[in-house]
Amino acid sequence: MSQSQDNNLPSDGEIDYDVENVHEEDEEDWQDAEEQPSEGLFSLPTRRKSTEQKTINETELRKKIKTIQQSIDLNPREKAKQIQYLMSHGTTLPQTTNSAGKDPIDNGHSLSFNNEEENILGCKHYQRKCKLQANCCQKIVTCRFCHDDAEDHTTVRNETKNMLCMLCLTLQPAAKSCQECNEELARYYCDKCKLWDDDPNKSIYHCEDCGICRKGLDEDFFHCKKCNICLHVSMKNHKCIERNLESDCPICGEYMFTSTAVVIFMPCGHCIHKHCYADYIQTSYQCPTCLKSLGDMSEYFKRLDNDLERQPMPAEYEKYISHIFCNDCEKKTPAKYHFFYHKCKHCGSFNTTVLKTENTEETAQNKDGEQREAIFTSGSSSSAPVASAAEIETATESLGLSSNSDQEHIMQPQAGSAAGNSPMPSSFLGVGYIRNPPPSSASSTSSRGRNNGTECNEG
Repeated sequence: MSQSQDNNLPSDGEIDYDVENVHEEDEEDWQDAEEQPSEGLFSLPTRRKSTEQKTINETELRKKIKTIQQSIDLNPREKAKQIQYLMSHGTTLPQTTNSAGKDPIDNGHSLSFNNEEENILGCKHYQRKCKLQANCCQKIVTCRFCHDDAEDHTTVRNETKNMLCMLCLTLQPAAKSCQECNEELARYYCDKCKLWDDDPNKSIYHCEDCGICRKGLDEDFFHCKKCNICLHVSMKNHKCIERNLESDCPICGEYMFTSTAVVIFMPCGHCIHKHCYADYIQTSYQCPTCLKSLGDMSEYFKRLDNDLERQPMPAEYEKYISHIFCNDCEKKTPAKYHFFYHKCKHCGSFNTTVLKTENTEETAQNKDGEQREAIFTSGSSSSAPVASAAEIETATESLGLSSNSDQEHIMQPQAGSAAGNSPMPSSFLGVGYIRNPPPSSASSTSSRGRNNGTECNEG
C-alpha cells in the first residue's frame, strides 16, 4: 500500500513552482507600496539584498533604533518614519540632500509661489511676499496650512512672532512691511491673527467678537452674540442656536468655526459646509443633526400617501399600531403599523421615528386581566383588621369577664380536653367576640363551642 502511495506522488519535475514565485512577487510589491520615495533620491534594495538585511542581529537593530531616537536633526515624524523603514527593510532610510547636514530653519529660505507663471509669491493658500516662522518648531513656512500639512502637529498662528521677507530673505519681527527693503508684503495684514493676504480680489476684516479674520466687508456682516458667529445682514431674522458654529461639520468632521470652506445654514438653523450639503441632499432630505426636513416635502409625502393606498398592509397586521415621534412638529402620536412609512396625524409628515410597536389585541387582554386582578385584590383587602390588645381588653370588660381565668373557665368545655389547660388566643377573642361573625354551617366541635360560648356570654 505504501508503494502505491509513493507512485501517486508527483515527481520534482511535475511540481509547479509558480506559487512560490507569486509569494516572492507579492512580498516585493508590499515593500514597494509601503514606502514610495521620490525619484532620483534612492532606489529600493533588491529582493535578495532585502532578505539578507531582514536577518539583522537584534542587538544591532536595537542600537540603530536608539541612534535614531537620540538624533537631534530629526523631528518626531521623521524619527518614526526612519524606525518604521528600519524594521521593515533592515536598513535606515537614506537622508535627502536638502535635510542632510543642514539646520531645519534653512529649508524655508527660498521663494515659493502662488502662481509661478505670473510670478505671484505665496503658496496655494495665500498670496503674500513673506513667510512666517512657526512658534512651535521654529520652521520657516509660507502659511499655517502649509505647516500643518507637512508636520505631525499644528501651529497657532496668532503666536507667530517672526517673518521672513521673500524679497530680501531677511528674518525679522512680524509686520506689514519689511524693515530691510521697506516693501509692503501684503495688501491686508492683521497683527492679532498674524495674517498676510495680497490678493486684490479678496476682502477681509477682523471681528473682535470672533477673535479671527473673516472674508468679506465689515459693513456687510453683523455678529450674533448667541450664535457667536458673523452673519450676513440679510440673516438678522435667523434661528439662533447657542455657539452654533463652534462644532464640527456633521459630514466631513472639520471644525467649522475656523474653516476656510463656505458654511451655510440649513432651515432648522444648523450649520454645514456648502460642498458637503450639496452631496448630502442627493441621498437624504433630513438634517444630519436634528433630522428635520430640509425643505418643503409636501409633494413627496403626497406620493407616499398614494403608494400606501395602492399597496395596503396585509390583514394580519391590522391589529398592530406604532407609536411615533414626528421630527418636524416634535409631537408623539399613534399611527397604523407599516414596514417603512408612518404618517404624523398632527402635521401629515412622514419624517417620523418609531418609538415602539404595539399589538392592540394583546394590550386589551392584558388590560382586562389587570382589571380583574385589581377587583380581586380590592375585595380581599376589604375585610376588617384584627383588633388590638387594648380593644380586646375593653370588650371583655364590657362583657363581664374580669380576668383571664374567668375566660378560661368559660371556654374550657368548648375547647376539649386537649386545649383545656391553655388560654384562649387573643386573635380568636377578637374575631369571636368583637366582630361576632355568623355561625358556620360546619358541624365541628370547635364551631359549636364558639357559638355556644357567644350565646352564654351574651346571656
